[in-house]
Amino acid sequence: MTHTSVEALRQRVAGGGRVDAAEALTLYRDASTWQLGQLADAIRARKHPGRVVTYIIDRNVNYTNVCVARCNFCAFYRVVGSSDGYVLSRDELFAKIDETRAVGGNQVLLQGGHNPDLPLAWYEDLFRAVKARYPAFKLHALSPPEILHISRSSTLPVPAVVSRLIAAGLDSVPGGGAEILVDRVRKLLNCYNKASADEWIGVMHEVHRQGLRTTATMMYGSVETPEERIAHLLRVRDLQDLTGGFTAFITWSYQPDHTELAGVESTGAEYLRTLALARIVLDNIDNIQASWVTQGGKVGQLSLGFGANDMGSVMIEENVVRAAGASYCMDEVEIVRNIENAGFAPMRRTMHYDLVGGPVFREREVPRRLALDIAKPDGAELMPAELAGYEARSRAGRAQRSQPA
Repeated sequence: MTHTSVEALRQRVAGGGRVDAAEALTLYRDASTWQLGQLADAIRARKHPGRVVTYIIDRNVNYTNVCVARCNFCAFYRVVGSSDGYVLSRDELFAKIDETRAVGGNQVLLQGGHNPDLPLAWYEDLFRAVKARYPAFKLHALSPPEILHISRSSTLPVPAVVSRLIAAGLDSVPGGGAEILVDRVRKLLNCYNKASADEWIGVMHEVHRQGLRTTATMMYGSVETPEERIAHLLRVRDLQDLTGGFTAFITWSYQPDHTELAGVESTGAEYLRTLALARIVLDNIDNIQASWVTQGGKVGQLSLGFGANDMGSVMIEENVVRAAGASYCMDEVEIVRNIENAGFAPMRRTMHYDLVGGPVFREREVPRRLALDIAKPDGAELMPAELAGYEARSRAGRAQRSQPA
């Protein structure tokens, strides 16, 4: 392609025009990194003219690492019956919520493995217990493949499962498990059985239909082609045209360390190009998050010049990405410093992107958190006694629950 074709696309996008798959590929392959960044930044400025960059104080809690999906890009999961498989107890989750509230947070991002020994009733009881104790606290929980897993294990259709989870206290749904929404890729990643591309989209459609907002994600840099990344973006854009249910989009690079798939991580430059392309293609999603948890604080800061208007979550805890070798940590002080040094004004937000105020640490004393917490401290009971009240489906789970307390 010639420079003229890139320039023509640049002018059209700058004027608010939409690109198709072939045009997005031309921009990705032929535009310079500077051109992509400039175009994405102009779109960001048009959608968010006040130079405000948002973030949220919440906590990424992984309630179990036991999983039957066995995706080959995941270093976090443990097979059923593993000696280091765990499930969080309610008291452990309550303690994590208390710590989150202490630093100004009002939400947890609750995700976990596809554990066959956690029935729908376990999730309902957990959500109700959280809401009884913390009525205003938000549950941003259960990715589409998790909801699909619960549907299959309970033999209830997805709409019924979503309805019951909402009744129990589910507030919004994270976009995890999307990886790349192309079935050729999903089969190579061993995540097709977890959820096909159509199934992921279908669960999100149903969640939106029942009135909840969600995020959308993309994990790139494993086995997909640039064309397949763009196909993923277009599937997200098409559903957003239909429902308007996505509040934000997050992309991050595949983390290869300690995984079965292995490989090499994509560069920071490729991350910035992919981020900018997402801002250009996803013209109907207002908010694009920077993935500092996989890229580090400085590339996260650079993201603000490549289309991102949000620094994501303070997180407090993270287990999945860290299992694959990434262990970046930024508390609120560090996130605010990165935002301000890039020339923006930091503001706290909700999952729905309602602004709730400036930095908490400037309003009151907040303990610094200079390392990410982990799911279970050494020596903690891996399987809580309360599981005995729920029927297990696996042989290992039934054996464990038949043991005397």
